[in-house]
Amino acid sequence: MDPSAIITYDDEDDLIELANDTDYGLAAYVYTQNLSNAYKMIEQLKFGIIGINDINPTAAGVPFGGMKTSGYGREGGEEGLLEYLEVKTAGISI
Repeated sequence: MDPSAIITYDDEDDLIELANDTDYGLAAYVYTQNLSNAYKMIEQLKFGIIGINDINPTAAGVPFGGMKTSGYGREGGEEGLLEYLEVKTAGISI
């Protein structure tokens, strides 16, 4: 296992800054026993998929996609269907 793939941390803000300092943003994984830290990571990490103590946080019915240069838009779930729609507005006065 590449040891650089796992980073231990003492300060969550430093960790978030380090993790977000990339051009990519498909997925991030955090292992913690602290629910407050988990929510903070979900809110502040700039990744399309975030697993908290979960190596596979996706499913067919939820949106899949990244942020930054890891993708544009989503596939799967309601959000994925919206990518294929063309919204049209019409007004008729009779």
